Amino acid sequence: MAFDGFVTHSITAELKSKLLEGKIDKIHQPEKDELTVSVRTRDGLFRIVLSAATSNPRLHLTEINRENPITAPLFCMILRKHLTSGKIKNISQAGFDRVIRFDIECYTEMGDLTEKSLIIEIMGRHSNIILIQNDNKIIDSIKHIDFTTSAVRQVLPGLFYELPPSQDKSNPQQLNENLLYDKLTDAPGDMLLDKLLLLEFTGMSPLMAREIVFRHTGSTKSFVSDVDLSEFANHTAAFIKSALANPCGGCVVLDSATDKPVAFSSVELLQYQGLGKIKMCKSLSQAVETFFAVRDMHDRLTQKSAGTIKIINNNIERCEKKINLHTENIKNAKNRDKYKIYGDLLTANLYQLQPNADKVVVQNYYSADLSDIEIPLKPELSPSKNAQRYYKLYNKAKATEDHSKKQLDEAIMEKAYLESVLDSVCRASSYNDISEIREELAEQGYISAAASKKKKSRKKSEPLKFISSDGYTILVGRNNKQNDELTIKTAYSTDMWLHTKNIPGSHTLIRTGGTGEIPDQTLIEAATIAAYYSKAQKATGVGVDYTLVKNIRKPNGSKPGFVIYETNYTVYVTPDEKLVENLRVTE
Repeated sequence: MAFDGFVTHSITAELKSKLLEGKIDKIHQPEKDELTVSVRTRDGLFRIVLSAATSNPRLHLTEINRENPITAPLFCMILRKHLTSGKIKNISQAGFDRVIRFDIECYTEMGDLTEKSLIIEIMGRHSNIILIQNDNKIIDSIKHIDFTTSAVRQVLPGLFYELPPSQDKSNPQQLNENLLYDKLTDAPGDMLLDKLLLLEFTGMSPLMAREIVFRHTGSTKSFVSDVDLSEFANHTAAFIKSALANPCGGCVVLDSATDKPVAFSSVELLQYQGLGKIKMCKSLSQAVETFFAVRDMHDRLTQKSAGTIKIINNNIERCEKKINLHTENIKNAKNRDKYKIYGDLLTANLYQLQPNADKVVVQNYYSADLSDIEIPLKPELSPSKNAQRYYKLYNKAKATEDHSKKQLDEAIMEKAYLESVLDSVCRASSYNDISEIREELAEQGYISAAASKKKKSRKKSEPLKFISSDGYTILVGRNNKQNDELTIKTAYSTDMWLHTKNIPGSHTLIRTGGTGEIPDQTLIEAATIAAYYSKAQKATGVGVDYTLVKNIRKPNGSKPGFVIYETNYTVYVTPDEKLVENLRVTE
């Protein structure tokens, strides 16, 4: 992560320019480790995100509205009590570390004017948000750190706040070129320059260290012995001075193939020229939000869906065991005819069977050459009961085969259904999607109804919507229940229906306007979308079946998302994320 001292310095400056003297309007806690704070200033209303998430801690202005719980968490209530209507008097960075402090002027319950501070520490898994009094005593924090968590520094209500332990590194704001030159001359010649910068400076990220080296040598991998040490020391000092005085506003590097953000910084990242798309943003907050928005939501959805995925995988494993068991039973039952032959031959030869015999050899009149056959016997049974025993084994094997075939079909269908649900969970893009899938699982009896209930009513999600290059509307179901509604209730008989061939995926619908006909380009685009929203998202040459809705039928009692169809055609496409995003209609 590149939320380093340079980004922290620039974010602090950006927030100071916009929020000083602003009044805190609203405070929300959409996640257990994240706050959103609205600040009203003369220039308007600004919203900031303070996140102490383990994987994506950050602080920046935001334009994204987050869903908040009906009942605010305790820490949020405490902040509201102490800080609502408070005026931001100062925003400062602690040294050059990733610690930002908001000094807020507010009133006590008795009406006395006082000052309290809200501190965010952006320290990876040690990140925290802490509210303190003017005497540095901690009022509360979003994460409580006791002796069992850290023997070095505790963060608990009633204790006095202390800054995170110093790493005994130099502050880039106080860079001494001579001292840096001395460090370079003392370093071994085979030491990487970026590693030396990391060890020397507080708040220096690997990304920024590589950028400094790249701008001087044209490579991110250069050694101490590769450069003129005096020139490199001067270059480093000039770069840091410029980066602190004139941040670029914000830079995000996008992957050339997928347009996904791979890095961000407060300086233009020239090291990625030719390797990715360098996008300059109007502000550093915009760059940070661009980088973290999708990543943070993906991480949180992964955490929220982990329990659901485990339930689904456990049931898939159960289905696989049933499939193996019934397949083996059917295989074993294939030999049942020998039991009937044994019974018939024993019945035909009862007169020559000796009591208490453990076997008998008789002529097998079922064989072409009428050869002899040896039949095992139970000595404790009479000849007639031995014959009856083989008839019973035959009937049991036949019944087992009939039962196992039925159970095998059901297990295969159930596994296919669960795999389709798992695919929906993996493609979920919001908490609402996860909740709807849990409701579906509850209705099918895989989880308790209580476990799927939300504490508040929520808006029903709509299918994903796309517009083809020919202007046709394409709809895609988010989950199996929505697939059913889309195909069975929403679609007209003349609409075109698509689904990946023998692969779990979403039902896809093309509105034909009653004609039942669509251009080839729209068909290819819709098939590409259908393939993208399926388990074959990363595959190539994916088969997608298509047919008119009038050819689709849902059997009575079948599970959500299951339909049968005939008179279909198949087109082969390769999922294309860029195409999908370009055609998608944003909500």
